[in-house]
Amino acid sequence: MARDTLRIKALNMSSSYTITLPDGSQKQVPPGSSPLDVARAIGSRLADDAVVARVNGELWDLTRQFEDDSKLEILTSRSGDEALKVYRHSTAHLLAAAVLELYPGTKLGIGPAIESGFYYDFERETPFSTEDLEAIEKRMHAIRDRDVPYQRVLVEKQEGLKHYQELGESMKCELISEKASDIFTEYTLGEQFIDFCLGPHVPSTKRLKAFKLLSVSGAYFKGDQKRQQLQRIYGTAFFSQKELEEYLHRLEEAKRRDHRLLGKQLDLLSIQELAGPGLIFFHPKGALVRKQLEDWMREQYLARGYSLVNTPHVARESLWSVSGHLENYKESMFSGMELDDGVYRLKPMNCPMHILIYKDSPRSYRDLPVRLGELGNVYRYERSGTLHGLFRVRGFTQDDAHIFCTPEQIEDEITACLQFAVDTLKTYGFDRYKAELSTWDGGVSGKYLGSADQWKLAEDALHRATERVGLEVKVVPDEAAFYGPKIDVKLLDCLDRSWQLSTVQFDWNLPQRFELEYVGQDGEKHRPMMVHRALYGSVERFFGILLEHYAGAFPVWLAPVQAIVLPIADRHLEYAKTVVARLEAEGFRVELDARSEKVNFKIREAQLQKIPYMLVVGDREAELGKVGVRNRKHADQGAQNLDEFVATLKTLIEAKAVSE
Repeated sequence: MARDTLRIKALNMSSSYTITLPDGSQKQVPPGSSPLDVARAIGSRLADDAVVARVNGELWDLTRQFEDDSKLEILTSRSGDEALKVYRHSTAHLLAAAVLELYPGTKLGIGPAIESGFYYDFERETPFSTEDLEAIEKRMHAIRDRDVPYQRVLVEKQEGLKHYQELGESMKCELISEKASDIFTEYTLGEQFIDFCLGPHVPSTKRLKAFKLLSVSGAYFKGDQKRQQLQRIYGTAFFSQKELEEYLHRLEEAKRRDHRLLGKQLDLLSIQELAGPGLIFFHPKGALVRKQLEDWMREQYLARGYSLVNTPHVARESLWSVSGHLENYKESMFSGMELDDGVYRLKPMNCPMHILIYKDSPRSYRDLPVRLGELGNVYRYERSGTLHGLFRVRGFTQDDAHIFCTPEQIEDEITACLQFAVDTLKTYGFDRYKAELSTWDGGVSGKYLGSADQWKLAEDALHRATERVGLEVKVVPDEAAFYGPKIDVKLLDCLDRSWQLSTVQFDWNLPQRFELEYVGQDGEKHRPMMVHRALYGSVERFFGILLEHYAGAFPVWLAPVQAIVLPIADRHLEYAKTVVARLEAEGFRVELDARSEKVNFKIREAQLQKIPYMLVVGDREAELGKVGVRNRKHADQGAQNLDEFVATLKTLIEAKAVSE
């Protein structure tokens, strides 16, 4: 259908436009010029590397014509996430164009860029196979090589709706009805692909240098299980083939480190179908690792001035009504249990429980700060399709703490929380991390609780605390919870994956709902400031992160078995038992492999179980009171006196060393 391109603004009739560049220099360009024309005037290298333009603060297609004097910035492959997002979104459109060429009649959902690449949702009766993905990717390369332009078109809403209805694109019609203005943008790519899209995109397909389709999975339109089921094709794209190959290598390494596979191979944990999905069973070895995590955290609580508490797994529904969870979080809570004295629910969070403990006694400013900490079990209903090993579960343990304090104490408390978070990461061997500070919108929207003074006090305290701890922080405006600002600390693992871990969150809401008070120095009642604080996030998820980061080879202080004694022959068994007894007496976690197998077989088995130390004992060792030490990473370490080995192991454990 032939349609005219609409212009929202009339062209400025002057003979030229003044384009101001980031360095303050200016260029005069005639009407009809685009950011790409300016880039070419500056130099062919910039024009070739350009991805998208920023015009007067807004991202534009490089080929979009200027409409007036403008400020211009050219974003290239070195410009960071914004340029990469545009590049990947353009690759998603290339994917959709290839699908339509190969499988006419396929209906289109959405195709955004995501952190790891992009995806596109399709409605098609026949499932996409592995062979289909290979064919689609081949066609994507063919379209790329045709150098097809991405064309931006302005469309009147009613005309656009009529056109998409004629194409049978019901999902697009729904999205346009909900989201489009009277004039909206769409993009074409070749003769068959047209999409309602805000853009921007790269100028043409030849700009897309390196991409790969990864997988296909099921999805629902708008994530609603009551809507039609779609097929989602995932892919990734990078500015260079080298970057793509490095990413694909990391993916393969991530598969090798998958905590679900390692958990089974190392007999650490399982999920039992009879019990239900999303519920983790820690086996003896896994429970030993978990014990180390929990013991360390509880010891730190006590050393840092927290009081340990323990609260019930269930509570009356009325508690969750007062807290607001029943009103705002009901879909993520398990159904109520009708008992003789009312309806009870499993707790999704620990905070209301800790508030009840705070409220149980009158509080004076002299009592504050009150720091209540618990490794508390919570339960949340997650849909079965979203569950993922230890990372997304229905029952988990939060290292949860809540701090109640005066406004004068808040900065010191936040600083201590952030230092605690950094110390936790370093203890477990994570030396790369970043933080994000989520702030409010200044009260413009009216969606946030609390006064401007409260928000300023809290946000200033968070800023100063990050400076005192030396923590680099990115400010994310208008991303705070409605009840207060927060800081999220994210670690980077050995594969450069970012994991959101520790959170420090202000809360004006719950103190108000529960009418919390303390008596101030003036003898009057005041409302305490409340901070939620979690460092592991959840024990289960942190366990999974550690398992993948170390590929199952936990540091010796965390390892479920720290050493295994391997007698060479049956006649060495008695000496081996004395070695085991000595090590156990020193408090080490040790095993004995008494099987009548060759010692090399035993070593290979211990190596597969990722045991830090293998102690081989034979005639010579028994005679001299020594052990032949093998390290899982450094192989044969030679014979050592038992006392010498004990001293070495003690040093590593006491130092919480992350490498042997």
